[in-house]
Amino acid sequence: MMKLQNSLIVVVLLVAMLASCKPDDAEVSLVPEADRTEQQVKDRDSIISYLETHYYNAGDLVDDGTDYSIDDIIITELPQDDEGNYLPLPDPDTNTLLIDAVETHFTTFEEADYEYYILRINQGEGEYSPNFSDDIRLVYSGINIEDGEIFDSAINPNAPFDMLGLIQGWRNVIPQFNVASEFVVNEDGTVDYSGSGLGVMFIPSGLAYFASPPFGLGVYDNLVFKFELYQADANDHDGDGILTHLEDLNNNEDVNDDDTDGDNVPNFFDPDDDGDGVLTIYEDLDGDGDPSNDDSDGDGIPNYLDEDSTESNQDS
Repeated sequence: MMKLQNSLIVVVLLVAMLASCKPDDAEVSLVPEADRTEQQVKDRDSIISYLETHYYNAGDLVDDGTDYSIDDIIITELPQDDEGNYLPLPDPDTNTLLIDAVETHFTTFEEADYEYYILRINQGEGEYSPNFSDDIRLVYSGINIEDGEIFDSAINPNAPFDMLGLIQGWRNVIPQFNVASEFVVNEDGTVDYSGSGLGVMFIPSGLAYFASPPFGLGVYDNLVFKFELYQADANDHDGDGILTHLEDLNNNEDVNDDDTDGDNVPNFFDPDDDGDGVLTIYEDLDGDGDPSNDDSDGDGIPNYLDEDSTESNQDS
């Protein structure tokens, strides 16, 4: 009964937490999904066209120790003549075409291969780089490539976002930056950060909302997010003493497919990962806060993943 109660509490808390996150997972849609590989070809062409016809104020963002913000990054479309043809880049000493500045990255998601792009303004001067399942504190602004309009933003860094509740593109990009190097809490409760990670991500619909967008976006919209990454904290979603990113046993950055005891509750959600009746947190026999290094029978499988090892630090 205690195990069931603990599981229900964890489920309720996590569902409530993920429901509050944004840019969050997609809403339910009745639109039939396109083939992901075919859609990615279209999305890539659309994003490349955007990168080739837009520039940013690179000359205003020199690496001189200034703490720039997302408001300092100005992305502008190239001017056009009367016939709609794009004109050359204005003031090349100050401006840079996005296509000449972004990094191209590759990933596989939902069995499709994707390209996404990063404009890295500041790597972030802190020592910590987030895991894909961390809570992060940041501000951001989301732009729809299709119309250039801002569709979403967050200006309050005090409310953390759980990355497991965010779209895949964020889980790909944010861990490639570092957090701020320091922060100061002001008398009014606000926080000033220094040396934060600053960049822009350009992500295809398949790493965003795909066929199930939230209100204000269309299906298969490609997106741009400016962001300032301030802080990150590793998560232990089920409170079992194993950080969530370490419960990704097959190292595919998807904790939903790791289910040691086969009870249809993934390990990161399951306070008893091996289903042996002993809660994982009680299988930390040496009390060092890490159940993963306790292996009573020496078979190379830590007790919390070994149903044959039922020792507990609660045994009298």
